[in-house]
Amino acid sequence: MTVHFIGAGPGAPDLMTLRGRDLLARCPVCLYAGSLVAPALLQHCPKHARIIDTAPMTLDEIAAEFEAAHGRCEDVARLHSGDLSIYSAMGEQLRRLDALGIPYTITPGVPAFAAAAAALGRELTLPEVAQSVVLTRISGRASAMPPHETLEAFATTLATLVLHLSIHALDRVVAALIPSYGRDCPVAVVYRASWPDERIVRGTLADIGEAVRREPVERTAVILVGRVIDAVGFRDSALYDPDYRRRFRDRDPAAPKR
Repeated sequence: MTVHFIGAGPGAPDLMTLRGRDLLARCPVCLYAGSLVAPALLQHCPKHARIIDTAPMTLDEIAAEFEAAHGRCEDVARLHSGDLSIYSAMGEQLRRLDALGIPYTITPGVPAFAAAAAALGRELTLPEVAQSVVLTRISGRASAMPPHETLEAFATTLATLVLHLSIHALDRVVAALIPSYGRDCPVAVVYRASWPDERIVRGTLADIGEAVRREPVERTAVILVGRVIDAVGFRDSALYDPDYRRRFRDRDPAAPKR
């Protein structure tokens, strides 16, 4: 028996990986985050699968389901939204499974920030504009930020900044970022990226607060900040430059192509 943690992707059912779909299709038990996972994904579950929405459950209750399935020798599909590597609460579940001696696998999924970038039609790293992406959040009731991880500290890098779980404190975010990024720095708020009701609100640090107040956005949104969001005059990458020599390109431009 194995518990298979599966990243369900950002919302659109066809953004789950083939591996995730195939695992889901053969597990007689499925625990899924009902508040964030598209219900259409459950159609891949076996016909008589035990399907459990974990949104109202505690960690102890989830662990009890793992243990009960283990006792029945039934594989479990544990379906989380986005990708499991960030803000998934997977770590505490793995710790319980380790203590119980129950094996598990992890299948990554498309993260929300990638879906948001696709919705914007932007690359988050552009030559000589930004080559780093910071994924972060603000402190909340569920989890406080470590004292050394502040928005003010991240802002000094001028990297592309992606904030999860922070839309409710947009004014606080803006105030922390303006001193480094400047009031004219572009911002985009992407609500429910890849879902049918996806919505994008654009602005700058100076006016994004008012823009969101005109078009209210609740949870399930990511905030992207940085010059890459509206950059147009950036330098081309050297990757495809005819004078850039690399192992997969003929060293002599005049040599016949093979």
